[in-house]
Amino acid sequence: MSATMNALAAQAVTAAEPLLPWAQNGGSAEKACAPGEPSIACRIVWNLSNDDFTRFYRTWLDGPLNTTVTIVITLAIALILRNIAHRMITKVTLRMAESTMSEKVRERSRTVFEGSPALLSQRRAQRARTLGSVLRSISSIVIMGTAAFSCLGVIGLNLAPVLASATVIGMAVGFGAQNIVKDFLAGLFMLLEDQYGVGDFIDVGTAKGTVEAVTLRVTRMRDVNGVVWYVPNGEIKKVGNESQNWGRTVLDIPVDITEDVEKVKEILQNTADELASDPHWEELVLEEPSVWGVQELAGNALVIRVVLKTAPGKQGDVARELRERVKVAFDEAGVSVATPATPV
Repeated sequence: MSATMNALAAQAVTAAEPLLPWAQNGGSAEKACAPGEPSIACRIVWNLSNDDFTRFYRTWLDGPLNTTVTIVITLAIALILRNIAHRMITKVTLRMAESTMSEKVRERSRTVFEGSPALLSQRRAQRARTLGSVLRSISSIVIMGTAAFSCLGVIGLNLAPVLASATVIGMAVGFGAQNIVKDFLAGLFMLLEDQYGVGDFIDVGTAKGTVEAVTLRVTRMRDVNGVVWYVPNGEIKKVGNESQNWGRTVLDIPVDITEDVEKVKEILQNTADELASDPHWEELVLEEPSVWGVQELAGNALVIRVVLKTAPGKQGDVARELRERVKVAFDEAGVSVATPATPV
């Protein structure tokens, strides 16, 4: 009986041996995966196969597969880091754009800029979105560029000559593309200093119009005739922003030199006050209108100046409406508008 049970156990062991026909009888992964320190993949292959297949794998497959896996992992980590960086930048810029201004900042804004806090918040939101786009682009270049150099190093490429060549080429491009570098630097400082943004009406000397897009290199603007202008940021020596914080409507109205000045000033003041109190216009006129008085004596005409502080970019609309109302008021009062003498 005992002999029978021993025989069955031996048969069971013999039957189990074919499940691992490549089981190692001696040897080691260090020998099969030589030369060099065995990789994790080579050790796994040695544990699951025989010495011959392990040497075949070490010779032909170990290096390419390890390189491929390393490159894939590097790119995956870079993409994850880029996604995290983009999310953080977007979150910060959105918080900057949507956050309300503290009372201390409001008071400072009224004192320094004399502008509406709501308008300041809107401009800050525009700048935050633009800066967010720039920061996302920079983070993508840095992260993916680092990952690309790491992949080249894994492949076995000697990066020293590449970096040296890149330095030489960068210097050559820098000398040859000074205008582009100047455009980028000017665009960066323009954004940081909040000189103008999308929707502003600006005058850069060579062109004048509404800003439609701002990048680090170029500003796109459309003039009153619908012409689109592309102005390199480095070429903008000075810029006049007609729609930042607040604007001013200035009307020089000529009347006959025989007219009563005080009467004309009273008519202009009343007309401007009616415009400022009109429900359709009161949001655009930020302060009480002011008649400054006689601005010029031009031949047979008196030029009287009227000034209104307006919302940014609304100077033209307010000026046109005020001219129409002044014409009606002058007709009712019998005041004649004169033509100033043309200088010879």
